[in-house]
Amino acid sequence: MNKAADLAEETRDGSTVVRLSGALTIACLRDLPARLDALDGPVSAIDLSDVDHMDTIGAWTVHRTAKRLDCEVTGGSDDAERMVSAVGKLDEPVAIRPDYVPPIQRVLGEIGAAVSMAGSTLLGLLGFFGATLVATWNVIRHPRRFRVNAVVQRFEVVGVSALGIIGLMSFLIGIVIAQQGSVQLRQFGMEMLTINLVGRLTFRELGVLMTAIMVAGRSGSAFAAQLGTMKLTEEVDAMRTIGVSPMEALVLPRTLAVVVMMPLLGFYSSIIAVIGGGFLCAVSLDIPPITFVQRLREVVPITDLWVGLIKAPVFGLIIAIAGCFQGMQVKANAEEVGLRTTAAVVQAIFLVIVLDAFFAVFFTWVGWN
Repeated sequence: MNKAADLAEETRDGSTVVRLSGALTIACLRDLPARLDALDGPVSAIDLSDVDHMDTIGAWTVHRTAKRLDCEVTGGSDDAERMVSAVGKLDEPVAIRPDYVPPIQRVLGEIGAAVSMAGSTLLGLLGFFGATLVATWNVIRHPRRFRVNAVVQRFEVVGVSALGIIGLMSFLIGIVIAQQGSVQLRQFGMEMLTINLVGRLTFRELGVLMTAIMVAGRSGSAFAAQLGTMKLTEEVDAMRTIGVSPMEALVLPRTLAVVVMMPLLGFYSSIIAVIGGGFLCAVSLDIPPITFVQRLREVVPITDLWVGLIKAPVFGLIIAIAGCFQGMQVKANAEEVGLRTTAAVVQAIFLVIVLDAFFAVFFTWVGWN
């Protein structure tokens, strides 16, 4: 059983030394802190040579007394000295209010922090993309590692489950494009060109772009939340411990599912949007469906379809990489899951729109106008 803490005052070389003994723990301190607070005379040192054991409470008591009396701590073991030193480093005043920063300096600081964060995130995405390529090559070399069941399950979650919401959104967008286009074209007596607008815009741009935004909101956020929760509960570390690669088991099936399903969903979205535009043309402009389809075949080149189908898997890759990357960055607490999920959606949509602009310039340059 630990001995109760005690103190004794001794005179050494004409100066007063406080010698502590016993166990300086929370269970054994008793009235020692009050007795130390009662010391008011000049003290040259606090001697810990007779101390048997010390915890952080005891170390804090010793540090506080030494600081108040302006004396040194001597005679302690290496562990005791390290503990007193560690407690002393934490004895710093806490600022209740942040220091005043001029507005211009604060704005410039926030801009610099945002630029630095964007650069580090971009480098992280590139590194994560490289790790995904390495995992893909390993699976190609060892086909038995390929998880067919996981990929098929992701096909259902990413593709089949999204058909309803993507179809409804595309149908309404087709109606809006046709309605707004017809209103403007009616001023020139060219309502028939509404078919051109609906056909080319949906197959070339809006079909795959709106699908990418929907998939980023549905699947990208789900990937980040799922992997983030697994990271928080240490399931990812457990997989590494048993020799399973998280990149092959978690990231690769999700990435493959989104890359494969995006062209199909984009084509499906374009068809539904065209149907929506045809519905409004039949109801509002008195254009029969047969005329709508014939005109559509005349004005929409096959290159518009290829443009959408080429962009779709690239958009899917961006969405999957952004979602999985942010999910794997979760650490410390549950709040990180929400922050990383939000970041995954924002980054995916931003990168999709940026890439869409590059694709628009590139396809115009190669003559697919």
